[in-house]
Amino acid sequence: MTNVVGTANYRFRTMEDWGALPAEWSLGDVAAVGVDQNDHVYVFNRGDHPMIVFDRTGRFLRSWGEGLFRNPHGVHVGADGAIYCTDDGDHTVRKCTADGKVLLEIGIPGEPAAYMSGRPFNRCTHTALAPNGDIYVSDGYGNARVHRYSQAGKLLASWGGPGVKPGEFNVPHNICCDAEGYVYVADRENHRVQVFDGSGRYQTQWNNLHRPCALCMQGYENPAFYIGGLAPQLPINRQIPNLGPSVSILDRNGDLLAELGDKIAGPGSRQFLSPHGLAVDSAGDIYVGELCFSVWPRLFPNEAMPSSVRSLRKFAKISEET
Repeated sequence: MTNVVGTANYRFRTMEDWGALPAEWSLGDVAAVGVDQNDHVYVFNRGDHPMIVFDRTGRFLRSWGEGLFRNPHGVHVGADGAIYCTDDGDHTVRKCTADGKVLLEIGIPGEPAAYMSGRPFNRCTHTALAPNGDIYVSDGYGNARVHRYSQAGKLLASWGGPGVKPGEFNVPHNICCDAEGYVYVADRENHRVQVFDGSGRYQTQWNNLHRPCALCMQGYENPAFYIGGLAPQLPINRQIPNLGPSVSILDRNGDLLAELGDKIAGPGSRQFLSPHGLAVDSAGDIYVGELCFSVWPRLFPNEAMPSSVRSLRKFAKISEET
């Protein structure tokens, strides 16, 4: 079946037309996706309606964030249902209610810290919560740091710096935290995920990943990690097969459980262009947000983008009995 991806216990059916928008609406590049405890899907995108919310069947529920965000980048749904929105264009993290009311703002809108200064923020990328409610922020494009904040938004600690050694970063692009408080950072241009304890002490790293970009975790006692890897974009290597883009599923030791996608960029049902945001619902279905519109000209500079290309797709998990 051409619309089935994955292997073993991680097989999924692509649902290309998932997500019904109001008439004359459209999605921009989808930078991030989050799922709450009701399996409502929060789609943080760069269109006219930055946050669009669906139920798991794809029924439109609401939108918010119009006029608030400059360049949506990351979204994290807290255990309390709060939505943490990371805006790399505005250098801020905003904690919002499920209907968009801003409860907390970290960072100064429009005022970045000096490039590579280590001070928050210069184009921060994503947010995650520790079990005790502390807030971790990966920072990001104009920094090479992870910052830890209290629930009230007070800076508690920072770690990292530019480089390739353990504990250093080259575009810390995404972040998540497990039930034991370990922090996982997608160190994108170092082609690895680094693992730290809650205080920022380096533990280990997962290698053999190509430009890990999206990162989310499913489960707590025995979590699985879903990692979206980007395609190469240099003229000399962008058509090399078996590099990406793809979605990899790893266990907590960093061992590969399954891989989705043909690992070469394209518009096909088994291909990705730029898996930039990932989320998994309670049924194990995967939601993938992609920066299709901005990435296509880089990958295929002499080709028109097909009208079938979508920046949001759902992959429905196939039960083991099927």
